[in-house]
Amino acid sequence: MTDAAVFHPQPNERGEPVLLSSPSLPTDAASWHDPARVATVIPLGALPLTLNGVPFAPWIDVPATNAQWSDVPGQADIAEPPFDLPSSKSPAAGVVIVEDDGRVWAVSPSNRFGGYESTFPKGRVDPGVNLQATAIREAFEESGLRVEILAHLVDCARTLTYTRFYLARRVGGNPALMGWESQAVHLAPQAQLRELLCNRHDRVVIEALEGVLAR
Repeated sequence: MTDAAVFHPQPNERGEPVLLSSPSLPTDAASWHDPARVATVIPLGALPLTLNGVPFAPWIDVPATNAQWSDVPGQADIAEPPFDLPSSKSPAAGVVIVEDDGRVWAVSPSNRFGGYESTFPKGRVDPGVNLQATAIREAFEESGLRVEILAHLVDCARTLTYTRFYLARRVGGNPALMGWESQAVHLAPQAQLRELLCNRHDRVVIEALEGVLAR
């Protein structure tokens, strides 16, 4: 007897079902309330109603167009260095979302897309959408979370993109409603980030985060 195939509950951008070749496993309910543990939710998985005083609730009025995303709430009037995009790279943006208990949110791309076991939410810039709005959009699409930008964190070259990362906080959303690009969402203690996010490109981001949090 073979195990039944597991599909992501959300289809991809072409409306096709997404088969998860090695589905992630959730952690137990107690992990969400223990700042020393990694907590993991899978698509449509169980969650507490709230965490650190912020409910897990669907984002209802999600922007539907690039124009709407360009004005999405959560952007901040912060100091940002020039974005010096190399000619060989595409522009991208992402977020490092720090929870009030000190843990950090990460995602596991479906079927290890791009070679990532786990990583931070990020994605390419669409026409007419600025870097902060792109970061907020990618956080929602990949983690199901609604975030608010706090500060510029770091700019770094990745395989195909040059990516600006922002420090952010969770203000809503529900990680169990992650988009099809992710097969799990994690909340991890800072001390375990290097083990969980072991891709070399994320090391630069983790080092930048450690520098900020050590101040």
